[in-house]
Amino acid sequence: MGRLISLKSRMGVSIGFMFIVLFGFLLSITFLAFYFLNWINPVFGIDILTFAVISLVLAGITGLFILSQWAIGPSVVRHSINMRYFKKGENPWLESVVKELSEKSNLPTPKIGITPDEEPNAFVFGRTAKSANLVVTKGLLTKLNKKEIEAVIGHEIGHIKHKDHLVMTCLAAVPVFCFIIAMFAFHSLRFARIPSGRRRDGGAILLLLIAVAIVAMVAYIVGLLIVRTLSRMREFYSDAYSAYVTENPRGLKSALTKIAYGLSVTPRETKGVRAFFIEDPVRARSEIQNIVKHGSEYDLDKDGTLDEKELELAMEKEAKRSRWNRFNNLFSTHPPTYKRILLLSQIEKEMASGRYAAKNIYKYV
Repeated sequence: MGRLISLKSRMGVSIGFMFIVLFGFLLSITFLAFYFLNWINPVFGIDILTFAVISLVLAGITGLFILSQWAIGPSVVRHSINMRYFKKGENPWLESVVKELSEKSNLPTPKIGITPDEEPNAFVFGRTAKSANLVVTKGLLTKLNKKEIEAVIGHEIGHIKHKDHLVMTCLAAVPVFCFIIAMFAFHSLRFARIPSGRRRDGGAILLLLIAVAIVAMVAYIVGLLIVRTLSRMREFYSDAYSAYVTENPRGLKSALTKIAYGLSVTPRETKGVRAFFIEDPVRARSEIQNIVKHGSEYDLDKDGTLDEKELELAMEKEAKRSRWNRFNNLFSTHPPTYKRILLLSQIEKEMASGRYAAKNIYKYV
């Protein structure tokens, strides 16, 4: 329970930092506008009341942008992934698993959707826990066994339990907003023209655009780092929750191994919704390629291929080696699969010892 409080605290800290970034960004933009306008015409000055009003107006615009992302986000996701909802009774087993795990988690049963993608994956999205949607790919249902699918469903239910889909949608809107402002300023520079005889005024406007673009880009990068850090952390918590709610950490270990391998050989990269999935296709491909380079070391039976067990052991060894590039990891939406499997192995040992209890769900996160 204490670790769950820690999750909530970290989310709170992330939200707090994001507000600081947003507040600093808006104040900086307002100050720059006043500074360069005063350069053009000293009559503008820097009136505190006007400064505050303009800052509040910009904050209101940003708030509306975030609210719009929350409001239309689910519709955008729904139409971007070519999904459809299961008809009642179309897949009784899947429906019963989702319902059972939702009830065990004291959550409303989410609507279940499917996409025709052959790569195994799953994710949740929605405005609230009551309106949550749980989406699986065709590849998940055909390439994983029932225990593995149940473990993946448990992971996604964990995201709903932790309100990840709501928090991440709102937080992610902040760096997107900053990026839009940066791009607007950069593109405005391309078309800016200095009127003849007004070089001072034109120069001030150009400097204003450059300053706004730089500030917005810095705010975008900092905001993105905050979002990605929280995104990686939430995966560990949902992995642990899946182990608890299904009482089968090995099921998720096996599922993650198959999913990472399946995604690594997929020719198509899913863009736009990578952060929603249980595993990121781009990271999966990189991880498997790294393991293949050391294939002879992990190929225990020397048959020239890595079976599921060998691949799982390879991932555990990679986690202990910590070979993953730390800089790249800063911008990743998901933690390395090796580390997730190592976490699940620790939970599995705890369960086997008989000491595992509900209060220890997040003990190893």
